Amino acid sequence: MGLFNTIKEKLFGTPQDQSVPGAGSGPAADPTAASVPVTPNLESEVAATLGGANAEPARVGPNGPVDVVGLLDDAAGKNGAGLEWRDSIVDLLKILGLDASLDERQELAAELGYAGDQQDEATMDAWLHKALIQALAENDGTVPSRLRN
Repeated sequence: MGLFNTIKEKLFGTPQDQSVPGAGSGPAADPTAASVPVTPNLESEVAATLGGANAEPARVGPNGPVDVVGLLDDAAGKNGAGLEWRDSIVDLLKILGLDASLDERQELAAELGYAGDQQDEATMDAWLHKALIQALAENDGTVPSRLRN
């Protein structure tokens, strides 16, 4: 799994996160479904924090629009005092609890199709921030155009 998929799962969750244990009925229901551990994601953590353990997430999962800015703002409030995720790829990765090292950013840049000099960190980081925001928008993320341009 690539770093971009890790970022998407942190924000959007996985299809497994969207299932409701015991939602099936009758003999076709899988009795083990409720005992399968669910991969935690930022969206469900935020929903639980804001509305209690039984709260439904306000944002849609991997097959519908996700409020990327809202989720990143929530993460910044929890994990990123003083971090400027809107302007910095390093800060964005940090608030998600991911490694923001140059090696990781170079890997993400390659994954997203960066063709420039990866040793020019400032140029690569600026491109990478915009490319990541754009890629999230193209994958069911709701992102204002000012962050994509």
